[in-house]
Amino acid sequence: MGQVRRAMVAATTTLAVVAAPAAAVAQREDADRLGLQERLDDVVAAGAVGALAEVRDDEDGVHRARSGVAALGTNRPVPLHGRFRAGSITKTFLATVVLQLVDKNRLRLDDSVERWLPGVVPGGDKIKVRHLLNHTSGLFDFRRTLQLPPSPEFLEYRWRTWTPAEQVARAVARPPRPEPPGTVFEYSNTNYTLLGMIVEKVTGRSYAKEIERRLIWPLGLSQTTMPGTSPWIRGPYPRGYAPVDRGGEKPDLVDFTEMNPSLFGAAGELISTTKDLSTFFAALLGGHLLPDHLLDEMKKQGVPGGRKYGLGLAWIDTTCGVRAYGNDGDALSYQSWAFTSEDLRRQVTVVATPNFDGDPDDAVEALLDEAFCD
Repeated sequence: MGQVRRAMVAATTTLAVVAAPAAAVAQREDADRLGLQERLDDVVAAGAVGALAEVRDDEDGVHRARSGVAALGTNRPVPLHGRFRAGSITKTFLATVVLQLVDKNRLRLDDSVERWLPGVVPGGDKIKVRHLLNHTSGLFDFRRTLQLPPSPEFLEYRWRTWTPAEQVARAVARPPRPEPPGTVFEYSNTNYTLLGMIVEKVTGRSYAKEIERRLIWPLGLSQTTMPGTSPWIRGPYPRGYAPVDRGGEKPDLVDFTEMNPSLFGAAGELISTTKDLSTFFAALLGGHLLPDHLLDEMKKQGVPGGRKYGLGLAWIDTTCGVRAYGNDGDALSYQSWAFTSEDLRRQVTVVATPNFDGDPDDAVEALLDEAFCD
């Protein structure tokens, strides 16, 4: 879902959590050659209950490391092949499906929202599919209409089922940005909720079914699911937490592993593993899912001065000049980063379960930089 966690951290910087003993284990003895274990320990020290990292290299194979614990109050290590809520990495999957439909001439990037969803969005005749993909529609983010942690009202959403129409209605009840669509980047989950609705209108199947039949099943992503309204994470996984203010001096950490993911929907419901995300991004950036001209469109920045973000695809530029494409995800109690170098030689995926006692972003950035620059 993205872009909210920093505000949550700022609101809970004094959060006290039980110190968790490190359970740092490298899958291969040479994992530390990449500095992977040390950097992952830094991520946990910066503000996580547990963390997992995987580096795939076309010459050296796979390196995995873990740090912290899988659950507070235990010594259980984070499972090396554990599943997690991937948050906004879902957007890259959905964007790929949208572009596959463009490739088949069933949809156009310059189609208006009004064409496919008449009457749903005021001014939808001026908002194009492209603007939804690259977050330049100007539409208000429905997530900003919700009570978010550490507000205790947030817990009322835990088992609630949300519909896309309901989320969009909350968003369009707020005014959009004053600038014309396509001119200003502003991250909004509403954009991808609408894209999910458009995919269903075009295909007659839900966005989740289209992601499954076009991406998950063909790529053999056996540990990746679109859970819909199911609150469970199947298989091994670390537990995730959210800060909740219950009237004490400091917020409490509440186990928020099980929850109804319709809260995230098309903008972030995906559950996956480091291996499956690496497989997906290798296929996407290797040209196996889209023709070159559409993959090139995916890599183009929407507007100057905005985030390094194209059509559902983000990128980072490291200190050594390596560019890596991928995305990051924030599912409140899980945070993830998955990037692949432009030359496809190295892939890095990081997962953390935050404790909201700090901000691990800088530590993750350092890990990514070192992993790609080694």
